[in-house]
Amino acid sequence: MRFALLTTVVAIGALACGKKGSDQNQSQMQSAPPAAPGAATSTGPVVEVKMTGNGSTRAAFEPSSITIPAGATVRFTNVAGGPHNITFWSDSIPAGGAAALNAGMKNTVDNLSGPFLTQPNETYEVSFANAPKGTYKGYCTPHLTLGMKIAITVQ
Repeated sequence: MRFALLTTVVAIGALACGKKGSDQNQSQMQSAPPAAPGAATSTGPVVEVKMTGNGSTRAAFEPSSITIPAGATVRFTNVAGGPHNITFWSDSIPAGGAAALNAGMKNTVDNLSGPFLTQPNETYEVSFANAPKGTYKGYCTPHLTLGMKIAITVQ
């Protein structure tokens, strides 16, 4: 819980630092360097998950529970009520899942924690290439107290 609070405070502070840094982050995310040898690359379908809310009393992943085939990529899209991100609980994923997720998550802000999406229609993708079968439970750091959680089951 302390980590979630600290991460939220850092994210809000980063947003307050100005638009220039945000523009730099967006351009870095849009023109990401090629994957390093041995990095996870998606070979399966892309599954869309919307991140919604009103910014103060309601926030959700839509859908909040999905089942994907092995090797799929999940694309998270900030629709409204951001900033949003995806963070996975390290103790709520299958054995060996952390290494696969770390390989499939680029531009992370922390271990198993994606960047904050602040602009409408901004996206972040998580590749589940080489991810073991099982359920991966995650949440949106700024909106955990509003119950913004997701369960992703890899078949």
